[in-house]
Amino acid sequence: MSHRVFVGLRPPSSVRDRLTDLMEGVENARWQDDDQLHLTLRYVGDVETHQADDLAEGLSSIIFESFDLVIASSGYFERKGILRALWAGVEPSEPLIRLQRKVERACQDVGIEPEGRKFLPHITLARLNTASGPAHAFLSETSRMRLEPWTVQEFVLFESELHPEGSIYTPIVRYPAQ
Repeated sequence: MSHRVFVGLRPPSSVRDRLTDLMEGVENARWQDDDQLHLTLRYVGDVETHQADDLAEGLSSIIFESFDLVIASSGYFERKGILRALWAGVEPSEPLIRLQRKVERACQDVGIEPEGRKFLPHITLARLNTASGPAHAFLSETSRMRLEPWTVQEFVLFESELHPEGSIYTPIVRYPAQ
């Protein structure tokens, strides 16, 4: 059996509430709901059950201390000149980078191909397509945002199920800070 998995951080409800309050002003954007808000440390994709189990075990050996993160700024991803996603950025954080590298190592240790993309910590706020309206006003209004710091006390292995109305993310294993 195949599982679509990723490793991520889940902001506390106070931060998710603030992010949800920002989600407006772009016509036909598919805004993320509260259950979808997360920061991806490593997207893994489809793996067989045995490899997902190996990954879950490998991630359990990661030791990290809790640390603070601050959501600040916004941005977008585009493909061929078309905006595809709007996101909230994260201030630079050495503890976050160290944790992400440990997660990447754990993935590779169980045979998962190395991530080819540079790590850009963000929380996706909306998915866009060619029917979506302009996002300039949203990006202008949110480019200088800065939310209250939140303390990362765990990371999570999630399973992702694709549905027409959006993905459903289910926490599989939580890995607390030491």
